[in-house]
Amino acid sequence: MGDTQQAREEALVQEVLASFDGTGDPRLKFVMQALTRHLHAFLREVRLTEQEWARAIEFLTAAGHITDDKRQEFVLLSDVFGASMQTVSMNNEADANATEATVLGPFFTEGSPEVPLGGDISGGAAGQPCWVEGTVSDTAGKPIPGARLEVWECDEDGFYDVQYRDDRVAARGHLFSDADGGYRFWALTPVPYPIPHDGPVGALLDATGRSHMRAAHLHFKVSAPGKRTLITHIFVRGGEYLDRDAVFGVRDSLIADFTEQPAGAPTPDGRELGTATWTRTRFDIVLPDAT
Repeated sequence: MGDTQQAREEALVQEVLASFDGTGDPRLKFVMQALTRHLHAFLREVRLTEQEWARAIEFLTAAGHITDDKRQEFVLLSDVFGASMQTVSMNNEADANATEATVLGPFFTEGSPEVPLGGDISGGAAGQPCWVEGTVSDTAGKPIPGARLEVWECDEDGFYDVQYRDDRVAARGHLFSDADGGYRFWALTPVPYPIPHDGPVGALLDATGRSHMRAAHLHFKVSAPGKRTLITHIFVRGGEYLDRDAVFGVRDSLIADFTEQPAGAPTPDGRELGTATWTRTRFDIVLPDAT
């Protein structure tokens, strides 16, 4: 590339940067000018063709068309580029022994049913029963009573309730830690599942030879007054896809043992499961102070 062409391209970058000089919000000005610099650097590095630009516009248009109140293709796009997880990491800096955060995912909903301690969040969803227990404490080890725990997961077929068309509410709920910070509930043993891949993001993963599977996990959102709200998962130790989770959400500290129990084994709360096998796991949660 000749000096004249390079100078022409650099002049355009400076012109676009200058167009944001009058932005009143300093943060917005900083973000837009940084975006401009990085975007133009990318375009110039790969020498994007006009045909590739048109295909990119078509891709983003398709992502907009498939997005609705139950599906957010742009969040999915952010997820598969690791942008969601990077944002989570930057905004949840390591704090003593605090539990690590990970992505929210596209299937969280407000207004989940409350279940009592020891209750069952499955709501009739199919899957192997799983007993989940643990504590919620601060970074000094002091129990946090009354912490709110939102939990949700897919069924054994790999689908969340919102992916069905019958308005069911299943495999999700919320509960509160007891006076000693303890919590316990029945759920389903997590299974791997594919992220929605019938749209442009799925086509992108196919074109690049990437998996669209998520490692088996159970979602948690944990909040308490004066503490940083935690959004995280626990993953099944030994599970498939731990090393190639489609949204880069796995952290070693979040991998837990889900120990299978034989049919007829006594359950912690005396629940009768007949001939069904079940699993149990423990997840102790540590919340840092809010900043």
